[in-house]
Amino acid sequence: MHIAIVGAGIGGLALAIGLSNRDVSYTLYESAAQFSAVGAGVGLGPNALRAMELIDTRFRQLYNQISSGNLTPNKEHIAMEVLYAEDGFGERRGWQPAPFGAECYTRTSAHRRDLLEIMTSLIPRERVQFNKRVKEVKQTGEHSKVTITFEDGEVAEANAVIGCDGVKGPTRKAVLESLYPEHVQAVYSGKYVYRSIVPMKDAQEILGDHAGDAKAFVGHALNIMTFPISCGTELNVVAIKLVDKPWTHPQWTKEVTREEMVADFGDGVDRRLVKLLDWARPVQWSLWHHPSTPTYYNGQICLLGDCAHGTTPHQAAGAGQCLEDALIMSHVLGLATNCTEITKAFQIYDGIRRPRAQAVVTTSHDAGKLYTFTHPQMGTDLSKIVANLNERFLWIWEHDLNADIELAHQQFSAFLQSTGGAPGQSWL
Repeated sequence: MHIAIVGAGIGGLALAIGLSNRDVSYTLYESAAQFSAVGAGVGLGPNALRAMELIDTRFRQLYNQISSGNLTPNKEHIAMEVLYAEDGFGERRGWQPAPFGAECYTRTSAHRRDLLEIMTSLIPRERVQFNKRVKEVKQTGEHSKVTITFEDGEVAEANAVIGCDGVKGPTRKAVLESLYPEHVQAVYSGKYVYRSIVPMKDAQEILGDHAGDAKAFVGHALNIMTFPISCGTELNVVAIKLVDKPWTHPQWTKEVTREEMVADFGDGVDRRLVKLLDWARPVQWSLWHHPSTPTYYNGQICLLGDCAHGTTPHQAAGAGQCLEDALIMSHVLGLATNCTEITKAFQIYDGIRRPRAQAVVTTSHDAGKLYTFTHPQMGTDLSKIVANLNERFLWIWEHDLNADIELAHQQFSAFLQSTGGAPGQSWL
């Protein structure tokens, strides 16, 4: 049995690590010429850290060496502190930074480049092929192999294909077009972002004490998130703009002038926050998501990560869901031995992962309304917004991944027994 993984982002790399540890043969195909990182900082909740540990204990240990928490002592359980983005950060209102978090949560984030580097160190180099941009993924029958045609003309075969190729990846079309064609394309969220990474010493000169810890600066139709990365030596900045018009640019990124970028945050935004954009390229990154995906698999092709459930970043849960996907997928594929069993493994994965991942997508979009003062119940009441934030993440953070794995094994064992196969063993 041989698996083709398409895409070497967080989801594809995590799956490759998991399959390596469960002795499943695979090839990882990446369109770029080498491993590369798109984006900047990434935050991970306790569920994501548990997934790391369960995929490979070395993964979690390496992550601990590159991650950053809040720099102020005794703030390890604070996810972010909420302030107004307006001039003075709300001080004139008497507002003080209001934290949200939980005892189960430990603040941790990293530079995406550093995260991908430690992940690639855990994957055998001979399992990876670069410069392989997928043109088409096709299965000709229920039990036949899947063929992958690349833009360079090469054709590869595998017993199954797992798409980890991002929100616009071609494997989503391969799974959904014949079943649910209206759900193939992602939906524009109504927001775009600017990204910058500011040296911490410069950020501290600009923001003072506000620079060292994760902050959410909120305002009308905008919000700016900041948090330390690179072991506290850099500050990641994500400046989000809500607009009441569709995205019409042919690409998902749009270069603008520096004046246009600054103008997006020109009305009433504290100049210290705008100053952080000096380190940003004036590029609008449009935010897209998959509010509805009726299935993650079709025969022997399955979706994992952002191509299955692309989400907005408002709950810092996208990367964590990729890791959870990889954990469950590597376990169920570790039990399969033939094409029929692969399809059953995909069905079990879909039943466990899709309801949870899609709930993350919809609740993340709802959370974005809190940060931009557009939530129909919370409006501009920052006290209510912070109270909501202190509750809304718990179901994500406290999820029992061990129970998910055990359920996957139980369901696969029941399937084998029903078909006369040998019962599977509990992973515990």
